[in-house]
Amino acid sequence: MAELSIREIDRIIEMAWEDRTTFDAIQFQFGLSEKEVIDLMCSKMKRSSFKMWRKRVQGRSTKHAQKRDFDEGRFRCSRQRSISSNKISKR
Repeated sequence: MAELSIREIDRIIEMAWEDRTTFDAIQFQFGLSEKEVIDLMCSKMKRSSFKMWRKRVQGRSTKHAQKRDFDEGRFRCSRQRSISSNKISKR
C-alpha cells in the first residue's frame, strides 16, 4: 500500500462507508484493492466501528460493480418523483 496523506485516508474511509461507491471506484481513484481498503479500515477505525462496517458491507451488491443491476449513472427508483427547480412535482 502506498503512502497516503491523512486527507486521502479520510476520503477513502468516507467512500468505503457510502453505500453506492464501489470498491472499483476506490481502486481507480487511489489504487487500493478491496483487501487493502479492508485492511486500511481495520487499522484506522475502532474495532466496534470496523465490525459494524464489515457487517454492513458484506454481501452488499452496490459495493461491487459486477453485482450491480445497473451499468452507468445513478440508480433511480421508478417510483421516485421527479425534482425540478427544487420543488417536488406532485402527481
